Amino acid sequence: MSNQLALVKKDTVDVVAARVREFQERGEIHFPANYSPENAMKSAWLILQNTLDREKRPVLEVCTKDSVANSLLDMVVQGLNPAKKQGYFIAYGKQLTFQRSYFGTMAVTKRVTGAKDIFAEVVYEGDDFEFEIDRGRKRVLKHKQTLTSISGGKILAAYCTIILDDNREFTDIMTMDEIRQAWKKSKQNPDKDGSTHQEFPQEMAKRTVINRTCKSYMNTSDDSSLVMQHFNRQDETVVQAEVEAEIAANANSETIDVDYEVVDEQKQPSKTTAEREQENLFDHEPSGQSGGPGF
Repeated sequence: MSNQLALVKKDTVDVVAARVREFQERGEIHFPANYSPENAMKSAWLILQNTLDREKRPVLEVCTKDSVANSLLDMVVQGLNPAKKQGYFIAYGKQLTFQRSYFGTMAVTKRVTGAKDIFAEVVYEGDDFEFEIDRGRKRVLKHKQTLTSISGGKILAAYCTIILDDNREFTDIMTMDEIRQAWKKSKQNPDKDGSTHQEFPQEMAKRTVINRTCKSYMNTSDDSSLVMQHFNRQDETVVQAEVEAEIAANANSETIDVDYEVVDEQKQPSKTTAEREQENLFDHEPSGQSGGPGF
């Protein structure tokens, strides 16, 4: 390991490990018996050393140390491991983010809610499908498929059901129009020929409805635990990083005339959230809260 990587590791992985131990000592976080935060961070560090941004540059050289540390903390607090395909590290400009896969979203949902099972199915044209809505809650009454509907049918919808420990069910249903609207927000260009969305629409539809169902159910909970704070903060961080990266890209592609002689210091652009976090992350005492800059 080069001296530069050793310094990055000391300022990120080692700092996060120490912060996680503090959370554990204060009883603010409890991991499943089969989860090792140390092993998860070792896996993440190995992956990060080979992760590149969109310009094919190493993210550990491009991204701020604060964003690397925060992405690792988001991963660990949620009890996820990238080696199990439960999430991915993605850079937006100088900001590194950890984004859950749908496997990761299901894992967090089971951990927080104690759900016994989570499954999704696609509804094809020709299927015998019935559902009801009782007091605002959807419930699938019947779903029968045939080889004909599966092999040649048009996808009409997809649904996901969470089975809770007391056998209660929570179900959400999305029409294919709703699913395609969600796909339009994807950075992967799902309309492109040969895209994963076009090649495997049934699997991508399942992923979309799983993510929405799990997030919907998790957010109905009044759980203010550290896990839920990072579950929600991660999504906000990704959106913020995308916006800041897009603003920076647009600014770099435009020519702006500035009269430097009349520029007033008070009119200088304010620092971005990312810059403020970079300055303040390690200045804060551990509080166990995920809001605000740093941990």
